[in-house]
Amino acid sequence: MFVEWMALYALLGACVGFMAGLLGVGGGGILVPVLAMLFSYQGFDTGHVVHLALGTSFACMIVSSAASIRAHRARGNVVWTIFYGMAPGIITGTFLISLVSTHVNSTYIALFFTFFMALIAVQMFLQWTPKTSNNPVKPSELFFAGTGIGSVSALAAVGGGFLVVVYLTYKGLVMKKAIGTSAAIGFPIAIAGTIGYLISGWSGMSGDQHTLGFIYVPAFLGISMASMLTVPFGVRSAQRLPDIYLKRIFACVCLALSIKMLFSIAGT
Repeated sequence: MFVEWMALYALLGACVGFMAGLLGVGGGGILVPVLAMLFSYQGFDTGHVVHLALGTSFACMIVSSAASIRAHRARGNVVWTIFYGMAPGIITGTFLISLVSTHVNSTYIALFFTFFMALIAVQMFLQWTPKTSNNPVKPSELFFAGTGIGSVSALAAVGGGFLVVVYLTYKGLVMKKAIGTSAAIGFPIAIAGTIGYLISGWSGMSGDQHTLGFIYVPAFLGISMASMLTVPFGVRSAQRLPDIYLKRIFACVCLALSIKMLFSIAGT
């Protein structure tokens, strides 16, 4: 049965890698609801399933984000001044919230994930955006924006990439550069979130085999290795598609994941 689970993780990783390259997200939005379902089938404690899915997703995002950065940087899609301005706040918000999330009921986290993804889907479908700001971005603004985005990401393992794209398009960046910069920002989010969930779950998961804190190692290995192979295909697709199609794909993914998590909650 272990081989079958690893095959499922590899298939999931291939999908995540492609979406990471296409949309500039680390893949957590796909991973969290699917991993929560798979971990439930594998018999993990229901009180830890969502936290384990979040921690494992962050660990996988380190690999998919690194591969996505490399591909987007080669095409000149990463705005490094924005990355360096947001990264300290991103790390601060993600790490602190991931440490305290253990004390939050997993059902509340799942509900937050569901409504957050649905909100982004509606925003993208309606193509509603606040009036593009023409004011230069201040370093302090980037730090506080990064802190807020990192905090949301720690509870959804997805908010970072999606919110960064929304924020940067509001600031006037074209979609392709917003996606590329989001891919780069996803890397410190993934590292901070992984460390936070590893520490917060160290004592609670010590009796479970193949776990490091809230990280399930077999899932991490299977997903990560497969995602590295498919990220470049996603990046190439993003270069070819018009912005409007990227936004619609973005919205459809958000809505599907929101519905999936909602059904998962209803079934518990």
